Amino acid sequence: MSGAGAIGILVFIVAMLLSIMIHEWGHYITARKFGMKVTEFFLGFGPRLWSTQRGETEFGIKAIPAGGYCRIVGMTPAEPLAEGDGARAFYKSSTARRLVVLGAGSFLHFVIAFFILLLFFAAVGVPQQSTRLDQVLPCITSGRAECTDADPISPAARAGLQSGDDIRAIDGKKINSWEEVGAAIRSGVNKELTFTILRAGDELELVVTPTRFSSEGKTFGIIGVTSEREVKRYPIHSAVAQSGSEINNLLKGSVRALVALPSKIPALFGATFNGSERDPEGLVGVVGVARVSGEAASSTSGSLAEKIGFFLLIIASLNVFVGIFNLIPLLPLDGGHMAVAIFDGYRSTRARRKGLPAPTPFDVTKLMPITLVVIAVLASLSLLLLFADIVNPLTLNQ
Repeated sequence: MSGAGAIGILVFIVAMLLSIMIHEWGHYITARKFGMKVTEFFLGFGPRLWSTQRGETEFGIKAIPAGGYCRIVGMTPAEPLAEGDGARAFYKSSTARRLVVLGAGSFLHFVIAFFILLLFFAAVGVPQQSTRLDQVLPCITSGRAECTDADPISPAARAGLQSGDDIRAIDGKKINSWEEVGAAIRSGVNKELTFTILRAGDELELVVTPTRFSSEGKTFGIIGVTSEREVKRYPIHSAVAQSGSEINNLLKGSVRALVALPSKIPALFGATFNGSERDPEGLVGVVGVARVSGEAASSTSGSLAEKIGFFLLIIASLNVFVGIFNLIPLLPLDGGHMAVAIFDGYRSTRARRKGLPAPTPFDVTKLMPITLVVIAVLASLSLLLLFADIVNPLTLNQ
């Protein structure tokens, strides 16, 4: 892989580690806000590589960069507490505070994704086809690269359209996008269309008659032109709206992906051990996404803005997916702990209504067998994805 590809992978790793750090910071800052005691804040797992003590919390980095954690005192009633820590135990806080602390990590993943998308729409811009012509083809061929004497002259060339012409209107209707140009051409077979164009500062009108063209059983009009690529940057208010809309799309897509996840495991298994082609819409692990990021960075096609935009969209999508995944109501995920907190809240409310003493918070260690099964399933899937991304990696179409 080229130097640019290695940089792309490195930037992806740094971006994901920062996302993990911000996730854990969400737990840390809300726990401290509510008076809970936080003893450790680490990136990674395994042996300590570096740490420093700040107040009552040890901050540091561990050897295996596969996540991170924020250790809050008293996560379960069974946990032994040091003298003076009893009032600051997590399980002794109200249900609402426990839910805020547990949900803060996923919430910040959504915040990260929103601001990444805001940067994408407002600063980097969305690559799209412009209304300005890039090429005017001399003839209409049936897939050949060069014209022959038997090929008809393209309607665009016959009408006098030139590279650089900016299409402003068709038949008097203002044009705002290349999609509108394409729709008018496709539906205008053998009809005279008046193109209003801007050429070197002058506005001209040219009559173009799309010719009939058939492909894959469909018939439509063409004139023999291609458009220039441009980058559209949105004003801040529009970028905010676009980011919110895209977050909504990513949330829906992440939920659909999680629902479909079990059905995609057989295909992943086949691609890993039988050598079948990887499904571009199938499962991919962190290593695979990092590889794709590196390929995008080293690709010779696409502008720098397009590569940066692609990278930002990957990071935003992953943050939304991880945020949703963490909310699954299964231990040891945050969603599992949130389900326990909601159950405790229900028990306390029911006891209060009946005039009974508040019940002891539920001890999550009783669910350890289920937790271990979930951990085993997640670990197995992670290993399968890692192996698949190494032996049969998903690659970009370049």
